[in-house]
This record gives sequence, structure tokens and C-alpha cells, in this order.
Amino acid sequence: MAIQSLRDRTRRPTHPGAILREDVLPAIRMTQKEFADWIGVSRLSVSELVNEKRGVSADMAMRLGKALGNGPQIWLRMQQTLDLWELAQQEKYQAIKTLEFA
Repeated sequence: MAIQSLRDRTRRPTHPGAILREDVLPAIRMTQKEFADWIGVSRLSVSELVNEKRGVSADMAMRLGKALGNGPQIWLRMQQTLDLWELAQQEKYQAIKTLEFA
């Protein structure tokens, strides 16, 4: 039996940068620059992430997970969910038919 997600599959998943921008940074009361310094990246890297111009790489996920204490997997899963959803919207993937096995 497959586990069903409660998430609406027609809605675009939230970008991990939006979580960082809307929830995390206000909660920890840090600016993008302060947070960038804390995790050892440029302010531009954090800015591009929170403005959804870049995704979360494995390196960034490790940095976020260590700094925030929630581990890298949650950040990678959020990014992977978004990436797969965006790909699924493309016609070239919708055209692939599922094989039927006897």
C-alpha cells in the first residue's frame, strides 16, 4: 500500500528558498548577510536562494541543515520535490506512456 501525500499535486511545491525567506530568517532574526556569514557562503548565494533564483545543492543543504539543526535531507527533499514537479509539467515527460507488465 502506497503512502498518500496530503499535498495538492496540482499546486507548485514551495521553493526551499521561500521557506528560508518567509519562516527561517525572521524566526532566527538574522539578515541574509548575517546568515550567509554564519554558514560560510556569499550574501549573493543566500540572496539568490531566498529569491528563488537558485536551488538547494547538496553543499547548501548540508550548510542549512547544520546551521538550523534539522539536517540536510529535509532541504534536499524540498528541492527534489520541486524539481520533479516542474519536470512533470513539461510535455516531453507527459508524452511518455507507462509500460504495462503482465
